[in-house]
Amino acid sequence: MSRVLVAGADRVDAGKTTLSTALCHRLDAPGRKPRAGNDYWFDHGDYRRAVGDGRLYGTDARRLAAASPDDPTPEDCNPVHRLWRPDPGGGRGLVGREGRQFVLDRVAGSYVVNARASVPETAREHLPTADAVRVDSVAELNAVTRRRHLPALAAAAREVRGLDRVVVESYGDVARPLQGVATDGATAPGGERASDAVDGPPTDLYDRVAVVEPGRLCVYDGPRWMRACEAVGGGDSRRTGRLESRVGDVLSHVDPRSTVDLPALDGETRVDPDRVAAAYEPALDAVVGTTG
Repeated sequence: MSRVLVAGADRVDAGKTTLSTALCHRLDAPGRKPRAGNDYWFDHGDYRRAVGDGRLYGTDARRLAAASPDDPTPEDCNPVHRLWRPDPGGGRGLVGREGRQFVLDRVAGSYVVNARASVPETAREHLPTADAVRVDSVAELNAVTRRRHLPALAAAAREVRGLDRVVVESYGDVARPLQGVATDGATAPGGERASDAVDGPPTDLYDRVAVVEPGRLCVYDGPRWMRACEAVGGGDSRRTGRLESRVGDVLSHVDPRSTVDLPALDGETRVDPDRVAAAYEPALDAVVGTTG
């Protein structure tokens, strides 16, 4: 079995997708990114490409889909996608981000819209936002998360557990992207129990965890990583609308099985899984060689 979680030690541009696509190529395994997001301003080209087709996904999901066998869509790889936009001087929004506004979520095939946000005209034109659920407070967002987001993520966790080979990419610097839906009794945002449980103990969801940062990869035992996440715990979900463990907090609780230097790659190489696999061969050996 080779179920690998790829997490990033840096919040932005750690290299998770580059490594994940190379692992998909090496293992002939599907790639999954349970949660993802992009920004209307900073990722505008990606946003327009998807929304012009009446869809919402990001570059990471598109690259994972292209690297996966059986031709999945980006939405197959990424059930929950969030659209952000800058909000200079706006203070903290519904999910506790300074200067950044949560606009809307795609949850599987439905949408959730922040009633306080300025929804781009192109999103209103091309996405079914008129029929979307609208939330106006953290309490409402948490309630919708329990009804919609958690079941979608629970389904993703069941899929991961049912696959012999899969590469799961986290988002930002989050240590475990399916937190709150495994059978560890973890609470959903808002402090309530997730109603859609996943069979099996949470510690055996991944065989190995690959933590990537610019210039370095560390490989961890999957069950030990998950136990370390439990030891660290999550954030204040009542304040931020989320319950997450950060990679930086987990690292001091678990030792890596191996550490490998990563070479810098040019832009053309990074988007070609074959070339990345060749350039990252020692790193992939470190991950694959320890997954059996």
